[in-house]
Amino acid sequence: MRICLFALLLLFLPIATSLQAADNWNQFRGPGGDGQAASVALPLEWDDATGKGIAWKTAIHGKAWSSPVVWENQIWMTSATEDGRKLYAICVDAKSGKIVHDITVFDIPSPMFCYPYNSYASPTPVVEEGRLWVSFGSAGTACIDTSTGKTIWSRQDIECDHHRGPGSSPIIDGDLMFINFDGFDVQFVIALNKNTGKTVWKTDRTIDYGSDNGDMKKAYCTSKVIELNGRRQLISPAAVATVAYDPANGKELWTLYHGGFNAAARPLYNHGKVFITTQGGLCLVAVRPDGSGDVTKTHVAWNCRKATPTRPSQVIVKDHLYMVNDNGIVSCLDIKTGKPAWTHRMGGRHSASPIHAGGRIYFFEEDEGLTRVIEANPKKFKLLAENKLEIGCMASPAVIDDALIIRTKTHLYRIERAEGGGQRTEMPNVEIRMRKE
Repeated sequence: MRICLFALLLLFLPIATSLQAADNWNQFRGPGGDGQAASVALPLEWDDATGKGIAWKTAIHGKAWSSPVVWENQIWMTSATEDGRKLYAICVDAKSGKIVHDITVFDIPSPMFCYPYNSYASPTPVVEEGRLWVSFGSAGTACIDTSTGKTIWSRQDIECDHHRGPGSSPIIDGDLMFINFDGFDVQFVIALNKNTGKTVWKTDRTIDYGSDNGDMKKAYCTSKVIELNGRRQLISPAAVATVAYDPANGKELWTLYHGGFNAAARPLYNHGKVFITTQGGLCLVAVRPDGSGDVTKTHVAWNCRKATPTRPSQVIVKDHLYMVNDNGIVSCLDIKTGKPAWTHRMGGRHSASPIHAGGRIYFFEEDEGLTRVIEANPKKFKLLAENKLEIGCMASPAVIDDALIIRTKTHLYRIERAEGGGQRTEMPNVEIRMRKE
């Protein structure tokens, strides 16, 4: 009997693995929002110069740091002109690399200032069957029909002075879409009905920032919805503090004061703890999310201030957390204690968040186009491969089945295991632009 059951398990395992691997990469950092890919066969080596491992390469116009998202055979991303006057949604065919839709979502006569290191299209969109939601911060938010490219609804009345440009990506939970607006002048979280765009609730931050300087109140983080003991929570990091809200009505559940500002790394939830990263303050903090009110003195499990990132998010593999800081220092921490298992100076500037797949962690460098692949090994740093693209990444990658979808500053790539070199198809930047009605 046991042998038969085992045989049945072996029979269905490939099917289950295939289904898992086919999960749509529908939001910033993937279906779980944590940089975890189901594939166990992502490519290890590729090269832009020879075309090894590169199925196709497509030029993407504009300056934009938003990450690609995937639904079935469509890859979507946003873009913008460098001056921010035109804001786009772009769809690429996942098989061929051809541009299917190039839509002008918003025309902005007088864009706000954007710090050159940022872009006017940094927030990553969200995609579901038939629908794409894009946000450009206070410049506009819209829902797009993924078949026709037509705008279903749009909002340009959510006011916020980003001062240095937007960064927080929208997320979807049920029929609600949540967006953080942590600006220079105002700071709040808003929930919209994803089908109509109407405001369901809007909650102002009640954080004591300890400063009148608007720069110290800014943040770029993307929220995460978790559930613990039947209580659903919208974990929303901001400058100085992180607040957990009831996603149904925006009511505050608990607040953690960790200090710091300009939070950008997305929070993680694992091993019964929420992991939050800030620029300054406690830097990286693990908090138990079962409290109420101010939990600063009661629910912090540990914090780490050594070699923590401000932009790249982390990944968790089993009992360890792996991270790369902005200057290329890679660390592995014991998730129970926060103590470093090892630290290694890998080098290069990093803004893109790493991904984990099949026991490997992929890090995407910002300037030189290098991707380093390491083993998810808590005992030592072990470099498996170092690969070169023409230019570096600000956007975090996506995964389709066993292929990497990498957006550099100029191109979108599909990278797969290859038998030999010279396989690349380079697509032109096809102009199939659908102006807004």
